[in-house]
Amino acid sequence: MFTEKANTIFKEVIEMYHVIDRVDQDFFNPYDSKSQVIEHLLYRKCWIDTVQWHYEDIIRDPEIDPVAALTLKRKIDASNQDRTDMVEYIDSYFLEKYKDIIPTPEATINTESPAWGIDRLSILALKVYHMHEETIREGASDSHKSICQKKYDVLLEQRTDLSTAIDTLLEDIESGDKYMKVYKQMKMYNDDELNPVLRGEK
Repeated sequence: MFTEKANTIFKEVIEMYHVIDRVDQDFFNPYDSKSQVIEHLLYRKCWIDTVQWHYEDIIRDPEIDPVAALTLKRKIDASNQDRTDMVEYIDSYFLEKYKDIIPTPEATINTESPAWGIDRLSILALKVYHMHEETIREGASDSHKSICQKKYDVLLEQRTDLSTAIDTLLEDIESGDKYMKVYKQMKMYNDDELNPVLRGEK
């Protein structure tokens, strides 16, 4: 199943990040961009999500310097754009893979593309990792660990359900029972021509 591979790569990414556990560490993708295209994309996607997860932790520090917070906010904005771009790259991979599939006359479109489901799966991998960390954290109360264990169990169930849904969607596209489209995100606030502030309007 596709998501078995994806979940394995996401786990690999998150564990690799936490070896150094710094948002400014160097990035290296072990998967070749030509011979291991989808693996390369999945690894990069989850790395972006993992770094951004920790950006979001840092910016919530009540003692953060306002100048540093603004700098970090810019990094989060750039990371969000990278994340969206990676989703579109992954969907483009599937469009190419299934380009010769002829949908059946009864074929329907899904509420989200495969890559947006994979985006959710990557974020879920981070939730699973960090919630598990809370179940074993030194100094945490037994009550805290117990509450986090229950949340962890729910996250595992959610990952199973989401994985099944993604695999089913891909199988349905491959069989022609579903078809997919990719809508570019058309974000407006980063565009010099679409954001009135960036255009210089007050």
